[in-house]
Amino acid sequence: MKDFKGDKLSKEYKEWKKKHAEASEGLGDTVEKITKATGIKKAVKFLAGEDCGCDERKEKLNQVFRYKKPECLTEEEFDLIKMAVDTKKNKFTPDEQETYKIIYERIFKTKVECTPCSFAKVVYKDLVAVYNQYL
Repeated sequence: MKDFKGDKLSKEYKEWKKKHAEASEGLGDTVEKITKATGIKKAVKFLAGEDCGCDERKEKLNQVFRYKKPECLTEEEFDLIKMAVDTKKNKFTPDEQETYKIIYERIFKTKVECTPCSFAKVVYKDLVAVYNQYL
């Protein structure tokens, strides 16, 4: 399974977590990434100086146009979902469903009704999507 060396996180989880942290919070982050990639940001800083108002605009755009970004999975949650994905698990006990429901509610900051039908169609599907999104 996984090598434990003290409290060190697995390399795979560290990489996943880094990509999650780098994901855009909102439109402001996306605009900043585009202006950096095209060289516009550097040109504006050169012409207008370091305090060109870019950071304030970015934060305002992020507040107004926030993306639905879930909270980061813990390493334990990451490993649980990874194991289910890797083994192509498709049957879950009621206790397992409750565990996944708790994870879902925490990272999406919402309550969810967890029936056998909604578990597969919503809870598990969305958790796997979050797991895959930052691979």
